[in-house]
Amino acid sequence: MERKPAAGSIRNKERSKKKFLDAVGKILKTKGYAGLKINDIAATAGVDKKMIYTYFGGLDGLIDEYIRLQDYWSKATAKEVEKILPKTDDGWESFTKGMLLSQFDYVYGNVEAQKLLLWRLSESRTSLAKLTATQEENGEHLFKLMDTQFKEHEQEFRSIMAIMVSGLYYLNMFSSVNGSVFCGIDVNTPEGRDKIKEAVSFLVEQSYTKL
Repeated sequence: MERKPAAGSIRNKERSKKKFLDAVGKILKTKGYAGLKINDIAATAGVDKKMIYTYFGGLDGLIDEYIRLQDYWSKATAKEVEKILPKTDDGWESFTKGMLLSQFDYVYGNVEAQKLLLWRLSESRTSLAKLTATQEENGEHLFKLMDTQFKEHEQEFRSIMAIMVSGLYYLNMFSSVNGSVFCGIDVNTPEGRDKIKEAVSFLVEQSYTKL
């Protein structure tokens, strides 16, 4: 009988935490990162602001958790990547394409992720620096596995990946904010997005073939 109140307390805590995280996303989409104040977050969530300190240790902890949940590459932890790694050497090309194209679609369909990217380019903040460090840590684990496919050309491959990852980020943000046509390709249409995906596949294929 004593377990029911405990279980209810846990559920209430998780609901309240989700309300805070949802509130951060709502404010980020409507007011931008400048609107992320403790009082405003608590009011939007409909939960006492003291719970931000109880559950997250403060505003930075809340934002850290929100960022971790929203960012595509922060989710690509060593543990998660291990689950989807190719079983044979000839599967790495398809794996690389899949990772890039998944990122492209994820950011396109996630306004909060787009706002997060803009925030990182606009402000120096501990939480955002931590995000970059996490991304690089996760990316390094993945690249060390990919390096075995390129050997002495690993740096060339990493450079190509840097251009593609950042380019796909930019295309999504550009199409969301300043118009959808870039280099004559309408990134907001299925046809335009398919052309971009074909180009990504081509560049990955060339990397695995030529390097």
